[in-house]
Amino acid sequence: MASEVVDVGSSVAKLENDVETKLSIDEVAFVENPAAPTANKKKRKRKPKKNGVITGELENEDDKREGEGDAAVERGDPNQTKSTTSGKKKNKKKGPTQTSPPTIPIYQLYPNKDFPIGQILDYAPSVDGRIASNRLTSEELRLSDESRLEVYQDIRQAAEVHRTVRNHMRPLLQPGTKLIDFCEQLENTSRKLINENGLQAGLAFPTGVSLNNCAAHYTPNNGDDKAIQYDDVCKVDFGVHVNGNLVDCAFTVHFNPKYDRLVEAVKDATNTGIKECGIDVRLCDVGKAIEEVMTSYEVELDGQTYQVQPIRNLNGHSVGPYQIHAGKSVPIVANGDTTRMEVRFMIKSTVLALSFTNGRNILWNMA
Repeated sequence: MASEVVDVGSSVAKLENDVETKLSIDEVAFVENPAAPTANKKKRKRKPKKNGVITGELENEDDKREGEGDAAVERGDPNQTKSTTSGKKKNKKKGPTQTSPPTIPIYQLYPNKDFPIGQILDYAPSVDGRIASNRLTSEELRLSDESRLEVYQDIRQAAEVHRTVRNHMRPLLQPGTKLIDFCEQLENTSRKLINENGLQAGLAFPTGVSLNNCAAHYTPNNGDDKAIQYDDVCKVDFGVHVNGNLVDCAFTVHFNPKYDRLVEAVKDATNTGIKECGIDVRLCDVGKAIEEVMTSYEVELDGQTYQVQPIRNLNGHSVGPYQIHAGKSVPIVANGDTTRMEVRFMIKSTVLALSFTNGRNILWNMA
């Protein structure tokens, strides 16, 4: 594109007078005041109007950038090239972020199904010396794991929903809160985040909110005005599923600091049980490890000290497709069950404790 540097005064005047000339005057280079220390040379497109008057308007932003690039090249700047797109910035489209309170389905936050994996524990050597190294080197077992990738993604999606819901709902359970109101809000939030859709995704079971000596599985019905109080210990148990692959998990809420050691004992025992689990591990060994940790804690209540004891007939359990209790039970005390965990063995870890009992640590069905 040819350009000609001309004197702004004489040449422009000549072109104005010579309106019958057939020379193209679409482009005339305009040189700004060279005395300005930071001035750049800009190329401006001038177009004659019908009356022969030349305007000095720049047509668009691309012409501005092109002129600046030409000036930089003329100055010998090696970092500048003639490009009409060099100054444009492409804005990357950001994905959706969770609202507060949470309302966006979790799958929309992870369009590539790269749901958080969570904590991964290494396999420990078993009592008889066997290790799980073959599972990491066997091509057959690796392919078997890959074939179940969709199942793992479903479980991780359900786990992220559960994590988001409990983090949102835990602070909302305060002294004076009606249990039925809390359950309704929790379940409505779960339905939104799991994108409830019949058998494909939804709630796994009714929410349980069990107070104090009620160990588990209490769900309020319509008309139940029971509310949590400052001295209560509440076990919140709820679950969600994706394509029948469910997550069943619980957490404890308390307000009085005198129960801190009790909750600490349960948390420590739960983590111990999870670490003990693995392929070919005997269920009795898991229960023994849990009991040892649980009973190592003491709680002082009203001036009297109690040893923390596990409930002997309340167990963890396996879960299966559309099955909350899939057949096998994981004890939380030492017993004679030598059943070994299997490759496809998924466990819901449920460790509950009583700080004081009737002496036999037995759970009674009050229904």
